[in-house]
Amino acid sequence: MASALRLAVAVTCALVLMPSACHGLEVGYYKNTCPRVEQIVRAEVKKFVYKNAGIGAGLIRLLFHDCFVQGCDGSLLLDPTPANPKPEKLSPPNFPSLRGFEAIDAAKDAVEAACPGKVSCADIIAFAARDAAYFLSTLHIKIDMPAGRLDGRVSDATEALDDLPPPTSNATELAGIFAAKGLGVEDMVVLSGAHTVGRAHCSSFVSDRLAAAADIDGGFASSLRKRCLADRIAGDDPTVNQDAVTPNAFDNQYYKDVLARRVLFTSDAALLASPETAKMVRDSAYIRGWWEDKFKKAFVKMSRVGVKSGKQGEIRKNCRVVNHGYPHGHY
Repeated sequence: MASALRLAVAVTCALVLMPSACHGLEVGYYKNTCPRVEQIVRAEVKKFVYKNAGIGAGLIRLLFHDCFVQGCDGSLLLDPTPANPKPEKLSPPNFPSLRGFEAIDAAKDAVEAACPGKVSCADIIAFAARDAAYFLSTLHIKIDMPAGRLDGRVSDATEALDDLPPPTSNATELAGIFAAKGLGVEDMVVLSGAHTVGRAHCSSFVSDRLAAAADIDGGFASSLRKRCLADRIAGDDPTVNQDAVTPNAFDNQYYKDVLARRVLFTSDAALLASPETAKMVRDSAYIRGWWEDKFKKAFVKMSRVGVKSGKQGEIRKNCRVVNHGYPHGHY
C-alpha cells in the first residue's frame, strides 16, 4: 500500500500542483500592484479573531474546504443564484457549520478600497487563514504565504460532498483523499492538527463515534452523550469544542487528545491506525516545535492545490459573485 500511495502522490502532484507552479505563486506577489494587501487583510482578521476566536477557526477551515474542491480558487465563497442554486457553501460539509465569510467580505472591501481589482478572493482566503493561525497561536506560527491565485467561476455542492474528507473516514480513505490532492500522509497528519481549534456539531460525530466505544475514552464518550443526546431529543444540534483542553489555542494539544482517545471524529482516531502515522502523532504531541514547523510547510503546500491561472479564472470584484460577462461554468 505504501508504494502505491507514494506513486499516487507523485502523479497527483504533477497533475494538481503543476498549474500553480506554472502560474508562479510567490511570496510578495502583490509588492508592486498592492503592496499593503497583507497588512490590510491581517488588520481585518485581527479584529474578528480577537472578538471571537471561533471566526479564526472558521477562516482556517475555509482554506481547507476551498482548496479541496475545485482547488484554491475562492469557489467556496460564491452565493447561490437562480442559475446555480446550490454552490459549494450550501453543501452539507459546509452548511451551516462554515464560518468566517463576513471576515473575508470585510478584508475584500478594505483591499478594494486600497487597490481596486488587483487582489483575488482566493488569495484573501489564503492570507486570512494564515493570519488566523498566527493570532490563535499567540503569534508563534508565522507562515510565508505565496500568492497569485485567480478566482474560479464554478461552484457545485455535489463536488464538495465528493471531494472533502468525511469525518467518518478511516486511515486508508483519508490517505486516498489527500493523495488525490497531491498531499502525502505526513501532510494529512499535520494538517489534521487544525482540529485543535473550532467546534463541531454533534450530528457530525454522534452516529459513528458514540456507537464504537472501542477507540474512544469512556469518560469522554459519556460527557459527549450528556452534551449531545439530551439536546438532540429537543430537536437541537449542539456544538462541542474539538479540543476541550485549549479550545481557542492553535497548538499541539490535539495530538495529545488523539493519544488519549479524546477526539470527536473517526478520522481523528484513524491517525493511530498505523505505526507510521502513530509516530507522527507522538512526535507532534511531544517534540517541541515539530508539529508547528511541519504544519507551516503542509499549509503552504495545500494552498497551491489546483490554482487557477490565465483564462481559467478572474479577480472578482465581489467575492460572493462572479464578474459579469463570463459565461463559463454554472454562472
